[in-house]
Amino acid sequence: MRNIHFPADIESLETARRHLVLTEFFGLQLLIARRRAQTTALPGAAHCGSGKLLGRLLHSLPFPLTGAQDRVIREIRADLATPHPMNRLLQGDVGSGKTFVALAAILFAVEAGFQTALMAPTQILAEQHYLNFTRLLQPLGIRIALRTGARKEDTTLPLFDRARMDVPASAGGPPGDACAPISDTPQLFIGTHALLYDSVEFSDLGLVVIDEQHKFGVAQRAQLITRRPAPDVLVMTATPIPRTLTMTAYGDLAVSILDELPPGRGRIKTELREEGALKDPAKFKEYLAAGNQAYVVCPLIDEGEKSDAKAATQEYEKWSAFLAPLKCELLHGRIPADEKEAVMRRFRANEVQVLVATTVIEVGIDVPNATVMIIEDAEKFGLAQLHQLRGRIGRGSQTSFCILLTRTKDPSALAKLRTLAATTDGFAIAEADLQIRGPGDILGTAQSGLPPLKIGNLLRDRDLMLLARETALRIVAADPELALPENQRFRALAVESCRPTLSHVS
Repeated sequence: MRNIHFPADIESLETARRHLVLTEFFGLQLLIARRRAQTTALPGAAHCGSGKLLGRLLHSLPFPLTGAQDRVIREIRADLATPHPMNRLLQGDVGSGKTFVALAAILFAVEAGFQTALMAPTQILAEQHYLNFTRLLQPLGIRIALRTGARKEDTTLPLFDRARMDVPASAGGPPGDACAPISDTPQLFIGTHALLYDSVEFSDLGLVVIDEQHKFGVAQRAQLITRRPAPDVLVMTATPIPRTLTMTAYGDLAVSILDELPPGRGRIKTELREEGALKDPAKFKEYLAAGNQAYVVCPLIDEGEKSDAKAATQEYEKWSAFLAPLKCELLHGRIPADEKEAVMRRFRANEVQVLVATTVIEVGIDVPNATVMIIEDAEKFGLAQLHQLRGRIGRGSQTSFCILLTRTKDPSALAKLRTLAATTDGFAIAEADLQIRGPGDILGTAQSGLPPLKIGNLLRDRDLMLLARETALRIVAADPELALPENQRFRALAVESCRPTLSHVS
């Protein structure tokens, strides 16, 4: 303490600082390691079937899984087969196939006779999951329920006796007559935070999948996962997280990474333009008339909202006039839920050529025919958010184009946009975003419940965080209660790092 305040020289100052940083990091990692040990000791159950349902689904698909998907599915299956609760973070870049991995986990749990839940942050994403999962799972006889603030909907198929699910059936076809219906209770609930409330009755919840976890608060997640016996939990994020942040915010979770994109995806070319959305408007109109589709993304809904940034309502009017007789529609957060759904349905059906929207389309929207994205006032968005938006295109086999429009002259803002234009690697973008914004802003609600760092710096002191983590894991593995005489001195350190408490952080 004396050397950090009154050092004799620079070397003494740095030695004192590193000692205090390591102490702080170690207290944090000790807390996380103990929480992880306590979670794995909770009463749980194995939630894993034989895998025959997944085998039938894979046999019906027109494409193979990637090597990364195969590897991660094996990791999840091993977790589901143990009687201890799974707590796993699934990371992957946009388009890497996280949703199918989650679907595989759901099938394992359903086949074992348990209910499952998938929670998404927005109604649009929940409804898209519902449509996609229904298309894939109805032929297997899986009953699905949608629960959002505005919709309550069930598929009409009954459950089938899981003991007979291995009766031979044509690839992708419905189960045979031997699969007699035994119940009409949903096996999979898909929804928004509406899943958290009493209107959803879970009878035997075995698996919870949380999509885009950073959109949810700690207390919201805890409502689903603090049941007894504890369900397995798979937390997904499409925003790759730098390793140092993973070790802090998600240090109590096992981590799986999808680091491979499916074959056949088209390239995305990103271009930064300081003025003029279209170099050749007539050619672009021809491109859309030939059957292609585009997004136009704006920072605001209406003009005059705290800044002079482009607004979706005004841009919609301009694009509608320009595109005629082609079709243009508007999508933003204030539009009623049923109208949002109708707009997205028309866009998916290619009845609409251009969708002018806000960031309501940031995650989960999958329209393979949309090959152009124009982002107005791109400097107003964060780097990770821009990468997420860009991930809405390039979903099909065609080359796609992302145009970043900006009026700024700020060097740092332009550098951020050039970073995005230079790479489509989400993990490289995440590292650059960490350098720009710092760890606190990136963690967002994921950091809720974590004690603030007083002296440590996750950017500068990564080596100390790694050392603290390795040491804490080793000590807690050998002495979970810190009961040994040589470890009792660490109890106060762990308690001091525990303000505010982490007891309900998923």
